Amino acid sequence: MDNIIVLATSNQHKLAEFKQWLKDFPVEIKSLSDYGPMPEPVEDGATFEENAYKKALHYAKVLGLPCLADDSGLVVDALEGRPGVYSARYAGLGATDWDNTEKLLQEMADQNKRSAHFVCVLSLATPAGPALTWEGRCDGEILTERRGESGFGYDPVFFCPEFGKTFAEVPMEQKSIVSHRGRALAEFAGEFGKVQVWLRQRMAELKPPKPDHSEFEHNDWSRERMV
Repeated sequence: MDNIIVLATSNQHKLAEFKQWLKDFPVEIKSLSDYGPMPEPVEDGATFEENAYKKALHYAKVLGLPCLADDSGLVVDALEGRPGVYSARYAGLGATDWDNTEKLLQEMADQNKRSAHFVCVLSLATPAGPALTWEGRCDGEILTERRGESGFGYDPVFFCPEFGKTFAEVPMEQKSIVSHRGRALAEFAGEFGKVQVWLRQRMAELKPPKPDHSEFEHNDWSRERMV
């Protein structure tokens, strides 16, 4: 089962971005839409890493398969880090991307300091509990109005200096080069050989494993977290 990874998302934009990065690797990519209704995880962590791990572990246990989850968000300096881990529900439960962005624009209306950054933490968990983690970050600033029709989330108001445009003004393939999620996925892809070995080991075990890094001790492999 080391060649099957379930992406713990129903967001088609995220799914497309993940598949674009992993299309050349020997892995079968599935998503939550490939399975029946399942209970949702409780994402009550205080950090992106905690929420990504909670989500990945939840679905890994439910499905009995390795699950890759991400928790991403926008951190705005003038707002003391908000919306942060609440980025997807900043305007309340059930809020749309438009609602969240509108609230952000209103809160930033009188702010001169507009620096912000996107964060993405990827967590690849196995049913027994151990997980691997990667993190990506992209710096930019918040504009005073929306620009562009592509992307999702806060992309229309996030100005990326590398492009001189918002994320919503560039194609997904171009955005992925510098985006927080793209950078985290690039790290993941760069270590995919090690990931496969790790998955073979962990999926072959029927109980929570004892720490065993012998295969990686000469490769500076220190990503694994344990429950």
